[in-house]
Amino acid sequence: MSTTTYTVTGMTCAHCVASVTEEITEIAGVTDVAVDLPTGAVTVTSDGDVSPEAVRAAVEEAGYQVTAGA
Repeated sequence: MSTTTYTVTGMTCAHCVASVTEEITEIAGVTDVAVDLPTGAVTVTSDGDVSPEAVRAAVEEAGYQVTAGA
């Protein structure tokens, strides 16, 4: 089990959270996504290694930017 936290900018509402969560959940191996809207922290839990590039691509697909993280 692996857990990594990223900082995502541009999220302002529950719909933003849902969009980011949906895109990241589609990555193979991801078992949980927790988003803290006020801080922009997105914690990704997986049953194996998930590349930061895959997470970044998923966040960008949702329309937001990863500004920090693994």
